[in-house]
Amino acid sequence: MADPNPLSDTSQITTAHSIITLIVFVGTNIIVLFPFHIPIFIPREFADAVLNTLSKWRIIPRRQNRSHDGDVDDPNGKIKPFVRLNFPLNFVTAPLIADLFLLAILAIGRKEVHDGTVGADGILPYNIMIFFLTLAYIAISIDASGLIRWLAFKVLQKGGGVGHRLFFYLYAFFFGLGTFIGNDPIILSGTAFLAYMTRVSSNIVHPRAWIHTQFAVANIASAILVSSNPTNLVLAGAFGIRFINYTANMIVPVIVTAIVLFPFLLYIVFAEETLIPLSIEMHQLSQEEKDKVPVNPNIPDGRGAAEEQEKQHVTDEEGKKLSLEEIMNPFLDRKGAGFGAFVMSATLITLLVINASDQKGGKDKPVYWVTLPGAFVMLCWDVGSGWINRKETREIARIGREEKERFRAEQEVERLAESQPLSHGGVGGEIPQSCEQVRPETEDLAETQPQRQETAEESIPFQTPSTLPVSDSGDEAAPELESSVAKLVEKDDQSQNGHSISAISTLNGRPELNSQDSGYRPQDGQGAASSGEDEEKQAFSERISAEAARPSEHTTVVSLFEERYRWCQETFPTVTAVLSHLPYALLPFAFSMFVLVEALVSKGWVPVFAYGWDHWVKKTGTVGAIGGMGFISVILCNFAGTNIGTTILICRIIQSWQYICKVDGIIISDRTFWGTIYAMALGVNYGAFSAAFSASLAGLLWRDILRRKHIQVRRLDFARVNLPIIAIAMAVGCTTLIIQVYVIRTTKDYTL
Repeated sequence: MADPNPLSDTSQITTAHSIITLIVFVGTNIIVLFPFHIPIFIPREFADAVLNTLSKWRIIPRRQNRSHDGDVDDPNGKIKPFVRLNFPLNFVTAPLIADLFLLAILAIGRKEVHDGTVGADGILPYNIMIFFLTLAYIAISIDASGLIRWLAFKVLQKGGGVGHRLFFYLYAFFFGLGTFIGNDPIILSGTAFLAYMTRVSSNIVHPRAWIHTQFAVANIASAILVSSNPTNLVLAGAFGIRFINYTANMIVPVIVTAIVLFPFLLYIVFAEETLIPLSIEMHQLSQEEKDKVPVNPNIPDGRGAAEEQEKQHVTDEEGKKLSLEEIMNPFLDRKGAGFGAFVMSATLITLLVINASDQKGGKDKPVYWVTLPGAFVMLCWDVGSGWINRKETREIARIGREEKERFRAEQEVERLAESQPLSHGGVGGEIPQSCEQVRPETEDLAETQPQRQETAEESIPFQTPSTLPVSDSGDEAAPELESSVAKLVEKDDQSQNGHSISAISTLNGRPELNSQDSGYRPQDGQGAASSGEDEEKQAFSERISAEAARPSEHTTVVSLFEERYRWCQETFPTVTAVLSHLPYALLPFAFSMFVLVEALVSKGWVPVFAYGWDHWVKKTGTVGAIGGMGFISVILCNFAGTNIGTTILICRIIQSWQYICKVDGIIISDRTFWGTIYAMALGVNYGAFSAAFSASLAGLLWRDILRRKHIQVRRLDFARVNLPIIAIAMAVGCTTLIIQVYVIRTTKDYTL
């Protein structure tokens, strides 16, 4: 009679449900590795009816035009009968859909869902997720205070212009900091810092060496503490490992890996002078720029026009200047950073002490009991600090927003003047054709941007210039303007008439000439504009003001939400920034993967894998167990739903292996068992920098940050660069682990 325990029962693998479950699991992980979109075509009449209903109920803004880009057929201009929507299939949606599909065909039931969410056999998914999110809040709050960038700046100063020394300092800095706060905060701030640093250096041709080293060392460091990576917490919970014991067994292999890997990276992997030059030549800031008070990057529009210049791909010199200001004049909230470091230290120490004193290894006491109060204290500090400084942050946001809108308006006018210069020969009251070609950067800006109540002394925020379709006779023939009250600004220009126009907001709506803002200076010897031309500009400006004075569209749920969110950003910048960076996608992904693995357990596939592993260990012994587990865990990180999915799956396989050995009366030695466990810990942490971005959620975050900084890393380049790094790291780590288990561990056998 077959053993009824699902950890050893393989009788169901020939059933249809079991085969489908395995196919679904493999297919889900392939989708996670190669995400894509599924086009869904909806009848236009139905889509229009839904959107019109939502608009009528004031949920979304009023629709101005039913024709959008891609809605009109090119050959005959006919409106397409269907609207295309792209449904994403990625690491969030694919596992969830897989679970729903298995539930629909009754391949899984209540037990699998319960064990995959509440927990079973020491693996408590809800405990792991709450623990990680609460600890992540504290870590990201420390990052939001500017501490990581400020410390990186100090490291940059200490390294000076010596390339190899700076490389070592940054390597040690990221490793040390990543050990305590995990890899995510290091990737959030460290990646952007290195992107700026390599950009402002005149002799670093490509940032490859710096960004790949930072990503690798951050994930290596995350293997030391249980709290640094959710994979470590899954592993510790599955086998009842005390946190202090986990660190004691992992610290030696990890530190040896970091020590040995550095010279390989410096002298072999990245040995080219163009990647890590002997001396680094950095551009310098002027004294005036050094004396500027750094602005909190969490405040919306805090950097003003600099943000727009960076987005619009300004010239290389201007871009380097902006990047240099980011790294050489970093913002630091000293009080917030100090308090955050204190809360993090107190939380980790308390966690280690309580876990070390627990005789059951923390199986019965949720670890989030410690991290949740710490996160709440940090949240209270951030909220209180934001409320106390709300006047200052709101003022910074207002000034920055005005600068951005002024810059946008001037850029639009410059583009307009270059494409079709303003002619002096216009007939009085006739609008130049170039003015009719201005296009809005966004639609319905008056509805989507928050409306702020301001006193008469405050200026209304600048907004994007709107469409100005006016007939040749000068009559208004366009919907209301979306910008604030606009005016004309004369500005020096290289066009044939020497003038250009700029739509810029003012408080009172009266058109004014502002030569100070625009940079216009009348030159001696240049003729003044004729009175007819002045009247023409005055008439045009008055029409703009009249359009802007029209009442705005009705308030909607979307506009209210955006207004409230903007208010939160300006009032509580740190809290809003931290909450927006928390890894919420981890929740549906991890829970769905837990359920999928439980489906493999109940359908007999996990015991099959466990029998295969048992045969391997019997033939290769302890050395084969350590080396084989290290190799398998790294490979599966790329093909089994990131390193989190890999950890969940392998933990269940090892638990099944334990039970099979117990049933068969086979004794597992301490060396073999714990060597296997800690080899898996090395593999699931190091596997993040292996072949695919999706080997870890940190890899996906790293890639997205680099894209925003205009650094493209292709999939093949990621795998090619990481291949020698992961090979060296795993070889050193597993070799050290083998030596450690033979030197430190006794020959006492492990029995259940």
